[in-house]
Amino acid sequence: MDSSSSASPHPDVVSQFTGSLLVERFRGTDFVPPSSNTVVSSKDVTLLPQSNISARLFLPQHTPRNRKLPLLLYFHGGGFLVSSPFNSLHHNYVSTLVANANIVAVSIDYSLAPEHPIPAAYEDSWAALHWVASHRKSPGPEPWLNEHADFRRVFLAGDSVGANIVHNLAMAAGNPDNELDLEILGAALVHPFFWGSHPTGSEAMDPERKASVDRLWPYVCPSTPDQDDPRLNPVAEESPSLAWLGCGRVLVRVAEKDILKERGWLYYNALSQSGWLGVVEIHETQEEDHCFHLEDLGSNKAQDLIQGLADFFNRDMPPLL
Repeated sequence: MDSSSSASPHPDVVSQFTGSLLVERFRGTDFVPPSSNTVVSSKDVTLLPQSNISARLFLPQHTPRNRKLPLLLYFHGGGFLVSSPFNSLHHNYVSTLVANANIVAVSIDYSLAPEHPIPAAYEDSWAALHWVASHRKSPGPEPWLNEHADFRRVFLAGDSVGANIVHNLAMAAGNPDNELDLEILGAALVHPFFWGSHPTGSEAMDPERKASVDRLWPYVCPSTPDQDDPRLNPVAEESPSLAWLGCGRVLVRVAEKDILKERGWLYYNALSQSGWLGVVEIHETQEEDHCFHLEDLGSNKAQDLIQGLADFFNRDMPPLL
């Protein structure tokens, strides 16, 4: 991953951005402790003490004795500025996903801007992926992964900027020079945060919301504020070929009222035509906006999205004996 650095912008972010992506610096900072119930257990671990990278791990209470479970690395949204695996929004979501999909999950707590501008979030996430990979061939530091994770079925998933991180990790994993000792089976991008300098039709029709999104990347990535940065716009002319994406299948989820929707469709179409040898699919939720499912996990459309992810993670799984 890119290891360049830059000076941090002024740390006082109170209400820089509006709309569904960001509202204020401290939204979603409520801390929910890890828990154990009849369905899912969770615990917090420090992955790399020297970098202060941590995560919340989730494990179904009733794990099958005769096989290991798919392993998910989850990356939360929040505009690279807010949220964490430890707040109620993402804790409840990942716990629900683990219960429905019967998987092991590692929810990554990457560094946030503006104190840690891009590329810090990507670097932390890449380091976390290597930490997970350290469990593949021999026992690593985390017993839950050693005992329950199937390293033949590793998935990446994220919402919004978390989905952006997922794409960039998969691209890095496809680069043979990066020497990642782990194969990624699939990647799920839910309402991915992609953008660009040339507006699509729906973006042009909502100039106020477009202006809000336009301000985000230059703020979190002051060293390279170009809206066509390949990390932000994977379909830009100067971006690396998507044919190098380092996983076997991709699921893209978009929402009808999300200003980022058309970027998700552009990504899907570009990946389909890139020469990449995997399988990509896309699903659009009607009459919903960006990351609607996080606010109401019990709604029918949220349940449909979660079940779609569960099916994606468990596709081609052998039956229990």
